[in-house]
Formats: sequence, structure tokens, C-alpha cells
Amino acid sequence: MRVASFRVTGQDGKQADVSVIPLPGEAGTDLSNVNRWRSQVEQEPVSEPELRTLAQPVEVDGQPATLYEQNGQNSAGDPTRILAVIQRRDGTAWFFKMTGDSQLVAQQKPAFVALLRSIQFTTAGSATAQSASPGLMTDGSLPAGHPDISMPPPDSTAMTPSTDRPKWVVPDGWQEAPAGQFLVAKYSVAGEGGAQAAVNISSSAGNGGGVAANVNRWRKQLGLEALSDDELSKSMKTVPTSAGTATFVEMSGQDARSGQPAALVAAIVVQPGYTWFYKLMGDGTVVTAQKDAFTRFVQDVNY
Repeated sequence: MRVASFRVTGQDGKQADVSVIPLPGEAGTDLSNVNRWRSQVEQEPVSEPELRTLAQPVEVDGQPATLYEQNGQNSAGDPTRILAVIQRRDGTAWFFKMTGDSQLVAQQKPAFVALLRSIQFTTAGSATAQSASPGLMTDGSLPAGHPDISMPPPDSTAMTPSTDRPKWVVPDGWQEAPAGQFLVAKYSVAGEGGAQAAVNISSSAGNGGGVAANVNRWRKQLGLEALSDDELSKSMKTVPTSAGTATFVEMSGQDARSGQPAALVAAIVVQPGYTWFYKLMGDGTVVTAQKDAFTRFVQDVNY
């Protein structure tokens, strides 16, 4: 799930790992993520008021983000420090994380923060670290005395639209469209009078931020208020699929981008290590007409 990785090696051979990971939606609260990182360095969880005292303001591409620093030890008892930054933008949660030897990570914190400042989101949903990151690289080389930084090859197990997507049968009338960076596939569906809807398919490691966060994100896309967990449970239903069960939701409102009336049917399918998201959204008449085909499509996907 990484879009970038760096390895930092100190003069004594101690190492740290830097990762950049985007996840759709909110991807959990800051509190849940911080307490997960604290567990990784064998620290007790914190409360919401305590979390606010840990938050350090930083910038990524000129916009505010929050850095949380945790110091403890790993499961082997080695001193370990985590610098983790969260920034949410354009419907995506970006995680910038440095983990490793406690002393090395502390020494590299200024360079890590400089890397954050150097990042530029050149298009919606994509980020690039410039080759002249302040404090890290100048004209492609490292400053004198700076520990080695190298980029490992991409993870061969990462999910890509072209090679690792499940097998499915595309319903009649669905036309494959260019998929965005965070989509495994996309289809456009036309109705009468030029009415349109789109089917977006994406996947995320783990639970992808959870059902509630994603459903409320979709509600926001239709100008609807977020629901509580109890309210959400009443609005969802489970449907059997070839790979277990899927959670389905339906809603209608106004497309936040176009201001036009719109409807949505979405499904969430949890598989080992990944969660799959299927969303049919667009003109209400098209969504209603395609609802059954969309449901059968999700039910028959072969992972």
C-alpha cells in the first residue's frame, strides 16, 4: 500500500524506515491510529485530552498536518521511536511515518520534517517528493555526512488495477473508464436523456478505515450528515456473496461536486488482508435501474 519508502542507516548500522501510505476516507481517528502506534512501542493508550498534548503541527505541501511522536521499545526490547504524520485531503488520509532506532529517529526528525515540507501534490490525489528535498537531497545527492537514504523496489504484492484485481463479469451497458490512482477499476453507465452514473472499485489494506468511516464519507459526498453507529447499523444490510457476505448501503441526496440530485448504492466486502469497496453513484434513475445488476456483480466477484 506504500507509494514511497526510504531506508535510513546510521553510522553505527542502526536503521529506520520511512513510509508514505494513502488510504481512502478518514482511515480511522487520530486517537485510534496513535494508540495503535503506541502499542507498537509498548506504550499505554492515551485519552482524547492527552492526545491533544501530543499533537505537533507540521506542514505537507503548505497545508497543516499533525505529527505524533511515540518513544518506547519494540517487541525485542530495542529502543524504538515512531514519528507519524497524518494529513487528510481530497477524501484521502495520508500517513507519513518514520520508525526505527530511537536515537537515529530523533536525530533524523529535522530531515523528516523537511521531507514533509518538500512534498508537492501535483494532481488531486497524487504526491511527489521533489528531488531537491530541503535538508535531504540537493541535485540528487545527499548533504555531506548525511546517512544513506535508498529507495527499495516497489512491493511486488501491491494491488494494481492491471494485474491483481479479482475476476468478475461486467454487466451489459457498463463501459470501462480510466481509473484514478486509488481505483482498481471504474465503469461508466449511461441512462436515458444523457443521464450518467459511475461504478468505482477500490481496495485497501486491513479494514480500510472501517465501515462507519467509509459510509459517512459517502454520505458527505451526497451532502448528508454523518450518522452515529446505531443509526448506521439500521441503514445497512448484509448480502451473501461468493466470498462470504457484503455490507450494502443505499442513500440519495445532492452530489457535492455538481450540485445535482444523485443516488448511491455501495458495498463493502472484507477479505483476508484487504477490504474491497464497490460504489455505484450518479443520476438516481440510472442507479435505480442498475441496482440489481450492481448487486449481482458484487455477489459474483471471484477473489
